[in-house]
Amino acid sequence: MSTELQNLVAELESNIARVVLGKSEVVRLCIVSLLSNDHVLLEDVPGVGKTLIGKALAKSISASFARIQFTADLLPSDITGGNVYNPQTGQFVYTPGPIFGNIILADEINRTPPRTQSALLEAMSDRQVTIDGQTYTLPEPFMVIATQNPFEFEGTYPLPESQLDRFLMRIAVGYPDREDELQVLSSHRVGEPVDTLDHVLDAGQVVSLQQSVRRVTMDESINAYLLDIVDATRQCEELRVGVSTRGALCLYRASQALALVENRDYVIPDDVKRLAVPVLSHRVIAKGYLQGTHRPAMEALITRLVEETPVPR
Repeated sequence: MSTELQNLVAELESNIARVVLGKSEVVRLCIVSLLSNDHVLLEDVPGVGKTLIGKALAKSISASFARIQFTADLLPSDITGGNVYNPQTGQFVYTPGPIFGNIILADEINRTPPRTQSALLEAMSDRQVTIDGQTYTLPEPFMVIATQNPFEFEGTYPLPESQLDRFLMRIAVGYPDREDELQVLSSHRVGEPVDTLDHVLDAGQVVSLQQSVRRVTMDESINAYLLDIVDATRQCEELRVGVSTRGALCLYRASQALALVENRDYVIPDDVKRLAVPVLSHRVIAKGYLQGTHRPAMEALITRLVEETPVPR
């Protein structure tokens, strides 16, 4: 990878780390999702920094940003926009919704009904929105960072499988350790640190990095190793549904992006192993479980399958 690209990635990561303390792995995985031209679901209890991570990533890029607070009364048109009648011209004019941004923070996505959740499906998959038969293309880059609390079920609507599958990764944020939490207290003494962040990349540079990801070399032995892991989920007797071909492609692209972030122009087996849990655990369904309520069990199962899969030499 060129020195210029390496510096861009390092600068983005260090800028976010200024306000997101003690979460270097979560920050790196979010950057991997961005460079993969895909989306990420941040999942954990309230108050551990899920929204902060999304805002810090958006503030670090000179691009349009929109935060959508998902609520029970939110309508699909509140996200995508819609046709509004203009009495002066006698015609309907399309008014774009907040989805027409580069970085979209979908806060508490599981607090809105499935009908509204589904408004994101076409946007996340095809980077476009269709209203009354007319298709509108979304800007580049385009990334949805969604958050949800998996431990509270009052007034929530679990994401269906089709919606979960649109996220490249599902990441648990977790609590910070004591030293990092002390720094958090100190940094908030005079205000909100994320408001002081400056842009370090523009939209064009992000697109350039995304294109560079596709040039990262993936050896045939690594491809075979990746598919061995995917096949293991399909053969596992504890799973009712294994990883789909889309899931395999997501792990492939994420491995390329991680290699670039790690300053390599080739993928190694450790890249695949490191990403298998966040990329694959939400794409399988266990027997006797309800999807969305058993993340630790699914992550443990994927970890075991990865450890049982022979690594290419």
